[in-house]
Amino acid sequence: MDAATWLGLEASHNPFRWHLPVTAGIATGHRFLFGGCGLGAAIAALEGTTGRPVVWATAQYLSFARVDSVVDIDVVVAVEGKRTTQARAVGHVGGTEILTVNAALGRREYPAEVQFATMPDVEPPESGPVREHLSGPESLAGRLEQRWAVGVGQAIPEVGPVRLGPGHAAVWTRMPELLEPSAASLAVLGDFVPMAISVALDQSTMSNSLDNTLRVLGPAPTEWVLLDLVVDGVANGFGHGSVHLWSVDGDLLAIGSQSAMLRKRPA
Repeated sequence: MDAATWLGLEASHNPFRWHLPVTAGIATGHRFLFGGCGLGAAIAALEGTTGRPVVWATAQYLSFARVDSVVDIDVVVAVEGKRTTQARAVGHVGGTEILTVNAALGRREYPAEVQFATMPDVEPPESGPVREHLSGPESLAGRLEQRWAVGVGQAIPEVGPVRLGPGHAAVWTRMPELLEPSAASLAVLGDFVPMAISVALDQSTMSNSLDNTLRVLGPAPTEWVLLDLVVDGVANGFGHGSVHLWSVDGDLLAIGSQSAMLRKRPA
């Protein structure tokens, strides 16, 4: 299935309005919409309305959408050029705005395609320990398979996550129901910087994303995606970090960044 179907996004008679029923499969263990799923749905709506692929999209998270609610997504095309469209999508439940997504979409002819970044030297997915989720199977976690990425030659710890360096962790992730990666599915996978903050701090931390930005180089066929996560710093109760998303073959698929507000998990 494609990402829009995986998310449950529904078109309406109005090509500028879409509907996202919030089910447990796209929600956190606390039963509200997972931020990356909200961004992914907005990206799928933007691409569906404009007919152009997303180049970058950034979401600002404003409120929560609970399971069994429906997020209405309204697309506004601000500027449409010959090759590039600037647009936004606003998701709301009734009169409450849940998220706002600004994006650029399009494709241009240019003679060079170069990848300067390099994927970390890690073992293949099947070599890594399974990442255990705090959330139960009745959530997004139940639809993902994740394995900690182990550096080549690195000993696998008996307990706890694998770290590639200070503030640096990586997780192989796959979405078994999905046929191929897309900008929308990469948006879902790009929302794991808050998890990396807990790893970097070596303590169980509760967090809520304030934003989620995705810059898309281009989806490539791959069953597993490496989430290469770097936490840049924590200050004033907020954490900041980034993620590179890699195919198994070392193709850079997308780059993400996030900020999250932090609080201690109750004992």
